Amino acid sequence: MISRRCCSKMPGNPCRALALALAALFAACSEVPATPAQAPAEMSAIAVPLGLPPMPYPAGNVPTAERVELGRKLFFDRRLSFNGTMSCGMCHVPDHGFTSNELRMSIGNEGATVRRNAPTVLNVGYHTSLFHDGRDRELETQAWGPFLANNEMANPSMGHVIDKLRSLPDYGGMFERAFGGRGPSADTVGQAIASYERSLVSGNSRFDRFRYGGDAGALSAQEQRGFAVFSGKGRCATCHLVGDTSALFSDFRFYNTGIGWVRGLPPSTVHVQLTPDYSTELTEKEILPISETVPNDVGRFEITLDPDDRWAYKTPTLRNVALTAPYMHDGSLSTLEEVVEFYDKGGAGAPEQSPLIVPLALSAEEKADLVSFLKTLNGEHETHVREGLQQSSYVSTGSHRY
Repeated sequence: MISRRCCSKMPGNPCRALALALAALFAACSEVPATPAQAPAEMSAIAVPLGLPPMPYPAGNVPTAERVELGRKLFFDRRLSFNGTMSCGMCHVPDHGFTSNELRMSIGNEGATVRRNAPTVLNVGYHTSLFHDGRDRELETQAWGPFLANNEMANPSMGHVIDKLRSLPDYGGMFERAFGGRGPSADTVGQAIASYERSLVSGNSRFDRFRYGGDAGALSAQEQRGFAVFSGKGRCATCHLVGDTSALFSDFRFYNTGIGWVRGLPPSTVHVQLTPDYSTELTEKEILPISETVPNDVGRFEITLDPDDRWAYKTPTLRNVALTAPYMHDGSLSTLEEVVEFYDKGGAGAPEQSPLIVPLALSAEEKADLVSFLKTLNGEHETHVREGLQQSSYVSTGSHRY
């Protein structure tokens, strides 16, 4: 053992040097390792306007600006259909309220009949189920339905679409930038389109400014009377919900209004529009040899197999309803006035029709007031229309941009 006295006499004071070395060693062992720099948190690119609640989205798919941009490109790209002629945006047309005003029921691959009317995708991010029959609950998976349906975009498989995307040079790096290095896949394609669809918010309507913005002059006296009919005698708010701080104008539940049942009955004659100014009536016998047979449609029953769901369809949102004609799941009603008349008489009178749909006995003035109110639900979404039209003309068939 070396004494402190002896140690102090040694040249260079080795004990002091040893002590300093040990102190440095202990200090090094006790240091907390530096925390590696974290990547900045992903930020949603969606700004919610007046009248709408916060936009929900899954934790694994934050709708960033890069994902929204990529999803928009995918949504309008006709090259992603089997024969390069169809895109999502050809049924959900931006300046048609993201529906198709010209068609009762959508037309798919090579003119095939799609049994139902194209619903608007404005504010679709709030829907708790998708399609008229609610067959899908996630936007991330919903897009693959039309991609693979024989009567829509008709692709033979997911892999076929993904391989095509990998071969297109103008997608180079877009998936990787949007998804942290991940390329095209079933997941990233669905996530990108879902992000774009969530971005399609439309609010700050005149109604929103009246109810949620405190602007008493935003609605005329007639429109305010129409809102009273909507909320009261007209019974519209029973299913088209209006909240205290926001309104989605739907409960997203499923009802049999009678329309589907009526459509399933064999018609005595068929109305045929030959030109914009001329139409005629043909018997079923005359039209069958020259027409595709309309497939049967029993609504929500096809998904649940519950007899109570026969001819039941999802309550549509009424936001932008003046822009999204024709109406009902089959596009069978052309105007808002026809819709009001339909519900005023108590629906179609089907045997299993929802008990919520009853005759209303509205006066002519009340009907006019109600239609006037419905037209105040048009929101602000001009930017979405402009960007959608620009994108739809930017990407065409082939592997190049036009």
